[in-house]
Amino acid sequence: MLNAISRPMVRIVDRYLPDPFVFVVVLTLVAGLAAMGIQGSSPLEVISVWGDGFWSLLSFSMQMLLVLVTGYMMASTPLVKKGLQALAGLASSAGGAILLVSVVSLAASWINWGFGLVVGALFAKELARQIKVDYRLLVASAYSGFIVWHGGLAGSIPLSIATEGHPFADLTGIIPTSQTIFSTYNLIIVAALFVVVPLVNRAMMPSETDSIYIDPALLKTDETTKPDTRSPAEYLETTPILSVLIGAAGAAWLIQYFAAGNGLSLNVINFLFLTLAILLHGTPRHLLNALNEAVKGGAGIVIQFPFYAGIMAIMVQTGLAATVSEGLVGLATEATLPFWSFLSAGIVNFFVPSGGGQWAVQAPVILPAAQALGADLGRASMAVAWGDAWTNMVQPFWALPILGIAGLRAKDIMGFCVIHLVITGVIIALGLTFL
Repeated sequence: MLNAISRPMVRIVDRYLPDPFVFVVVLTLVAGLAAMGIQGSSPLEVISVWGDGFWSLLSFSMQMLLVLVTGYMMASTPLVKKGLQALAGLASSAGGAILLVSVVSLAASWINWGFGLVVGALFAKELARQIKVDYRLLVASAYSGFIVWHGGLAGSIPLSIATEGHPFADLTGIIPTSQTIFSTYNLIIVAALFVVVPLVNRAMMPSETDSIYIDPALLKTDETTKPDTRSPAEYLETTPILSVLIGAAGAAWLIQYFAAGNGLSLNVINFLFLTLAILLHGTPRHLLNALNEAVKGGAGIVIQFPFYAGIMAIMVQTGLAATVSEGLVGLATEATLPFWSFLSAGIVNFFVPSGGGQWAVQAPVILPAAQALGADLGRASMAVAWGDAWTNMVQPFWALPILGIAGLRAKDIMGFCVIHLVITGVIIALGLTFL
């Protein structure tokens, strides 16, 4: 049944979904027109806040780019690549490959979203080298694991509200991860998705006549030849001494950081990934080769994130995001607040596809509403987190890294992802409301 539904959906998306850059330009115009029509802002006001906010997320953009780059460099180390090859050997059929890449991507994304995207893409390519399977669905399956990231260890909203002195501490105080990431309802939602997402991907497998395969030869990477190490510069690039020294320093810092009881943050995650990549690649030259490949997948992030910052400025400064959130949350009771928070977050995520940025927009609406209704603040916060993750299934922005690695277009996988949007939306909404 899902196969029959996914076929026309894939055709529709292929026909009508534009390039992600065109998508963000259209979203910019939609946000601007909505601000003028709903909030009564003048065209000059909209243009002013858009331009003023265009570069407001540069530091966050750099963090996001480094998550991708450091995650890619670590995932492309010989040790991790051998592990992926060994894992790929566990699949003996196309259906097995779809199930396996889904589970691996889910697990990696739950640990860290950047690592999940990179590992999912690299594992999909490895499976395609070994098994004849529809490449579009294989990559879509790798991306579908991204759905769990905000309910996992690197979720930006639950980690933020668990940090002393966070921006909304005066409203919520410190909400520990035992009430968010490791709460019973959240763990059940994650477990349900670990079961359902792979099965849905398997059920969407097209017939052999409808499948699109890729020549495994196109996925092979050129082996880097060892350069002549006679010159001092070449020696420094190819000796493991520098990598061991700087990697050991990084490892020492991480040990003392965690020994002091500190938790994860984006900067610490990037530092951890970079340190492991330095140590596992062995030499600066191997690390730099991986870096050169990694930055290719980040091209879309570099050019599009400022546009999303501009959209976020329109949504926040004109009050449009608050109006959307208030309109939906205003329908809520204590029991239904998580559902309406989840739905509003899913809508806002189209215009502000950043967990941290979205929290800055919606927390001032969701948290006071939760307090007024006597609702669970941790659950309301996780509803926003899950809403952010949910519509990423059809928001092409975060698919850009995996598409860059896999060599596909957004329209190649989004038809399959629409099915996940519907099914996972039901599961998450029921879990947030009734568990």
